[in-house]
Amino acid sequence: MSLAASEKSEPTVANASAGIGRRALLVATGAAALGVAAYPMLRRRRFAPTEVFVARQQRYDGPLVQTISDGLRSVGLREQDLRGRRVLLKPNLVEPIRTSPHMTTNPAVLLAAADVLRKWGAMVTVGEGPGHVRDTELVLAESAMGPALASAKLPFVDLNYDEVQAVPNAGRVSPLADICLPRAVLEADFVVSMPKLKTHHWVGMTAAMKNLYGVMPGCVYGWPKNVLHHAGIPQTVVDINASLPRTLAIVDAIDCMEGDGPIMGTAKPMGLIAVGQNVASLDATLARIMGLVPERVSYLALADGHIGPLGERQIQQRGEPWRPLVRPFEILDLPELQQLRASEDDVRTS
Repeated sequence: MSLAASEKSEPTVANASAGIGRRALLVATGAAALGVAAYPMLRRRRFAPTEVFVARQQRYDGPLVQTISDGLRSVGLREQDLRGRRVLLKPNLVEPIRTSPHMTTNPAVLLAAADVLRKWGAMVTVGEGPGHVRDTELVLAESAMGPALASAKLPFVDLNYDEVQAVPNAGRVSPLADICLPRAVLEADFVVSMPKLKTHHWVGMTAAMKNLYGVMPGCVYGWPKNVLHHAGIPQTVVDINASLPRTLAIVDAIDCMEGDGPIMGTAKPMGLIAVGQNVASLDATLARIMGLVPERVSYLALADGHIGPLGERQIQQRGEPWRPLVRPFEILDLPELQQLRASEDDVRTS
């Protein structure tokens, strides 16, 4: 389906672009977290144990190429898996401001990932559909990603305006019958989520799974992806992840964001790089490191047994064990978010 055709067709859920209040979305998100059992269509699957790699003491001027290479190998990827494959790197460039580098994926992490994947024989492209800013040239400039991509001769695709095609909604959790995806996404053999680890004022946290909201084209779903918001943020996060080509994630958790994330929060240095082939399991480990209970994060609860396992016993930790890395993130003082916090008992029994 061409871009022009997509603009004429309407998504399954009408775009109520008149806006929605933060409180209304928080209530809806909280209700979703409490009502996960109301989605019997989620077919639980048996997953083999998944591997999650976490490296500590990482710096943007450090040996990131070696760390990412080690991480990919630790979670079961080999050079032959990538040789000749088309790989789309998807950073988080939601609403960059030069004075807030903790908001967006650092170019050094993306360049290191691209270096590893190119050495392994992959054909690498970078793509993003910023959710808040329609001027992608401004986004690339403010995030410093544009000059970095130019220096590495990495092609960039604006996913907000790429040619799109509708595919069946493989998740079927939200009311959306189809998912419209950019051609660059559909043609990729691997989509690599490269988020910045942050809190999120509606769903508690954003990492590998939530970052993939940015593959959804604004020309279809609006700004900031209003159609998806109205269809349910937790539900559409799962649907998107279920409908994409093969995914994996490399998470920039060196300088993170806490408080009023994903835009208005404050910097939280963590010095971590995390890698995983299963995005749900990776996010579950990162939630624990943030001091959250993954089963209480609405979209992770929906993903459990559907996208991947969340339980610690089903996740093989590579690199560093997660418990010594725990440094609870500040989150907004709202009941819907505070109930995500892990107690000492939760950490002991996880």
